[in-house]
Amino acid sequence: MPHITYYFSVLSPYAYLAGARLEDIAARHGAGITYKPFDLMTGFARTGGTKPADRHPSRMEYRAQELPRQAKKAGIPFNLRPAYWPVNAAPASYAIIAAQNAGGGDVGALTQNLLRATWAEEKDISDDAVIRDALQSAGFDAGLADSGLLTGAETYARNLEDAVGDGVFGSPFYIVDTGQKFWGQDRLDDLDLHLAGEL
Repeated sequence: MPHITYYFSVLSPYAYLAGARLEDIAARHGAGITYKPFDLMTGFARTGGTKPADRHPSRMEYRAQELPRQAKKAGIPFNLRPAYWPVNAAPASYAIIAAQNAGGGDVGALTQNLLRATWAEEKDISDDAVIRDALQSAGFDAGLADSGLLTGAETYARNLEDAVGDGVFGSPFYIVDTGQKFWGQDRLDDLDLHLAGEL
């Protein structure tokens, strides 16, 4: 059975734009997914990237055109300048890690709930109530927002080290157990073709 390691940041608009396509592709090919939220802003500094706030204006102008276009293509609502961004990504990331460890719910749905909260619903994903609601909506115990803090913090730090070690430099980033890497939501079709043995 193939396996996909999914590195992402809950702050990433491109991870939001991916929607449920990763989960659909994995289901179609019988692939497992390990969700690995990581500190993307620190990751940029360690892999030659630049935080959005420090990018050249021409890059930010292009981003301002490209993100709404991609959202329109995906048929999903999108706010280019959400009220709560950037925020502390750690609490929401800890919740995803705790939920994956606990099982019993839908980690993909939880991840999408949190991304949608930022990029479409004007919610603060560092807020405990927002995290609890996202957990419950995905079939998890809201108490994981509290009980998973210690393990979540340790794993979140380790995920960054794993990401750098695995050659990850952006979000979303997908690595198949064949060693093939796919960066960006616009490479999901390629991931699909690879799992089908066509690429």
